[in-house]
Amino acid sequence: MPDFRSDYELGRSPVLRELECCVLGCAYGATSWTTRREVSRIAEMLALGPHDRLLDVGAGSGWPGLYLAQLADCDVVLVDLPLVGLQVAQERAIAEGLALRCRFVAASGAALPFNDGLFDAVSHSDVLCCLPEKEAVLRACRRVGRVGAKMVFSVIAPAPSLSQAARSIAIESGPPFVDVSGDYGDLLAESGWDLVERLDVTEEFARTLRASIDGMNARTEAITDVVVANSPRACSAGGTRSPASNAEC
Repeated sequence: MPDFRSDYELGRSPVLRELECCVLGCAYGATSWTTRREVSRIAEMLALGPHDRLLDVGAGSGWPGLYLAQLADCDVVLVDLPLVGLQVAQERAIAEGLALRCRFVAASGAALPFNDGLFDAVSHSDVLCCLPEKEAVLRACRRVGRVGAKMVFSVIAPAPSLSQAARSIAIESGPPFVDVSGDYGDLLAESGWDLVERLDVTEEFARTLRASIDGMNARTEAITDVVVANSPRACSAGGTRSPASNAEC
């Protein structure tokens, strides 16, 4: 299982928040590749409104769950492990006046600690490609969603058209559990969901990756300083962690 603790800590730094804002259009210390444009599209697909209850699985530091709550004026429950990501999200929720409409729960997406039929909508962004228990997560989401609840998620997966050699490269280069047996449409059907719409955002994802690489290359020295300052050795020697950015994205 991937451990995002260091990513959340590094994501607090001004230089990485500024890079995130340039690439994704947000500055949450995000660990997904979901852009602001994609989140607006997700909000439309979920048809969220005031008083709806949204579950965001693998919510990390609050992107896009908190932003969806802002867009739709809905309530949101953010679920993730480890706790440090949710702590960052809670800080942001308080700063933006969303605390009364947000709950933060440290739990596995495959074992959601909620009653059946509690949520009006479910979202997760680039989560299933980081988890081995994909069907278990989808089943858990189906259980806690009410009758008629919608779920929208993004995921990184090898394209069906890839040759075996290209697929091997994609699996080796991708997130730790990017490989999927069969097809996500089959997994959805087996876990009780009806697939309504499927969008291929490969080109947009490629542009995002290129922009991220270019942005990191342009900020190499500043990013290196942040990584060194947040290394275990630097912290044990009395180094300080970078403060949260004030970027408004």
